[in-house]
Amino acid sequence: MTATSPARAGQHARTPGPGTGRRRPAKRIGLRSWRHRPNLVAGLGAFVWFLVVGVPIYALLVATFQQTEEYRSAGPLAIPDDPTLDNYVNAVQNGLLGFIWNTALVTVGVVALVVGLAVTAGYAIVRNRSWLSDSTFRVFLLGLAIPNQAVIVPVYLIIIQMGLYDSLIAIVLPTAAFALPVCILILTGSMRDISDELYEAMSLDGAGPGRTFIQLVVPLSRSGISTVAVYAALQAWNGFLFPLILTQSAENRVITLGLYEFQGTYRTDIPGLLAAVVLATVPLFIVYLIARRSLVSGLMGVGGK
Repeated sequence: MTATSPARAGQHARTPGPGTGRRRPAKRIGLRSWRHRPNLVAGLGAFVWFLVVGVPIYALLVATFQQTEEYRSAGPLAIPDDPTLDNYVNAVQNGLLGFIWNTALVTVGVVALVVGLAVTAGYAIVRNRSWLSDSTFRVFLLGLAIPNQAVIVPVYLIIIQMGLYDSLIAIVLPTAAFALPVCILILTGSMRDISDELYEAMSLDGAGPGRTFIQLVVPLSRSGISTVAVYAALQAWNGFLFPLILTQSAENRVITLGLYEFQGTYRTDIPGLLAAVVLATVPLFIVYLIARRSLVSGLMGVGGK
C-alpha cells in the first residue's frame, strides 16, 4: 500500500475557482445580432426610390384625371374632386392614334431590319474566324463612339439624294443604322456562348451553314435576339432627332413630334399633355411585360447557355 503525498492529495482535492479552469468561448456579438436587426439601409433605399420614382408616377397619373384649372389651383399631387377622362378623349381626338400608328410602323421596320442584319452579321463574325471578320467587328464597334448629332447633316443630304425625304423610310434607315453596333455586340456575345461541339454535331449530321444557322444558332440565341428587338424598338419609339430633321408633313409625324400638338403658344394644357404621354407609353410597357425575362437574360450574357 502506497502512501499518497500531501502535495498530490492537495492537487486532487483542489476545486477549480471562478478564475481557473476551462474558459468558455466568447459570445459572438455582432454578426448574428446584426442579421436579426431591421435592415435600415434597405428601408431607407426603398423610401428614397419611392420618392424618386413613385411620387412622379403618382403625380403623372393623378394629373391626367384633373381639369386644367384644378391642376393649376390644387397642384399635381392633389386627388381630383371630380375625376374625368376628358384628357384621354381629347388626346385621341387630336390625332394621337395617328402618331402612334406612324411610330408603330417605324418601330416594326427598324426592328425587322436590325434583327435581320444583326443576326446574320453576328453569325458570320463568330463563325468566320479571320482577320476580315475581326476588322468588320471593330468597324461596327466604332459606331458606338459616333453620336447621331455629329452626322445629321450627311444623313440629311443622303436622304435627299435618295428621294426619301418626308417619308417614314427616311426615319427607319438611319435609326436602324445607329442601333446596329449595340445589337451586333449583344448577339456576337450571345452566339459565342454556343459550344463548338454543337457545331461539330450539326456538321456530322450533314447540316450546312444555312441549316446550322436556322436550327441551332437562332433557337439558342433567342434571348439575345429578344434583347436586340427590344433595344431597337426603344430606339425607334423614342427617336426625336431623325423625325424632326427628315420629315415635315403632319401625315408622317411620329409620337415624339406629335406631343408638340398639345403645347400651346401662350398656354399649355398640362393634364392633356400628360394623358398623351401615358397613352404613348402603354405600347412600350406591354412590350416590356412580354419580353422582360428574355431581356434580362440577354443583357446578363447567358446567351445560348
